[in-house]
Amino acid sequence: MSVLKDKTYPNYTQMSRYNKDPIYYHSKDNKYVTGMTSNLYKTTSHLIHTVKPTDNLDKLALMYYNDPTLYWVIALFNDIEDVFINLSDYYQTLKIPQITGIKFGFER
Repeated sequence: MSVLKDKTYPNYTQMSRYNKDPIYYHSKDNKYVTGMTSNLYKTTSHLIHTVKPTDNLDKLALMYYNDPTLYWVIALFNDIEDVFINLSDYYQTLKIPQITGIKFGFER
């Protein structure tokens, strides 16, 4: 039995990078949890993007998916925990998963 209940989506009055992140109520911890509850399979087909100094996750999501709020897909697929880092300081390339072929599960 799942301890995550009452899945909802936040409703912001302005554009936010968190609009599409689901919110769950964790019944054992008695608190709310934001984000995904499963992992992206690493076998998802992807492209290789060469990181430029001006790149950030929002910009890449806009470029590849036409939706900047899908930044978390790229972050999750590349195991990026801090979405505000300067990508060019840490990465030379990033894997950009094809959005139509994404599969979720618990094993990576």
